[in-house]
Amino acid sequence: MAERTDPAPPLWRRLAWFIGLWAAGVATVAAVAYGWRLLVAGVG
Repeated sequence: MAERTDPAPPLWRRLAWFIGLWAAGVATVAAVAYGWRLLVAGVG
């Protein structure tokens, strides 16, 4: 297996960073919403 010497294009790096950040944000919002729903259901 030959190792690639050319660097990754900035577009792909930026896109991967954006997708990772977006996924983390969505997961955080979903976890908070789910926890809030459980809390409300448990209290009510």
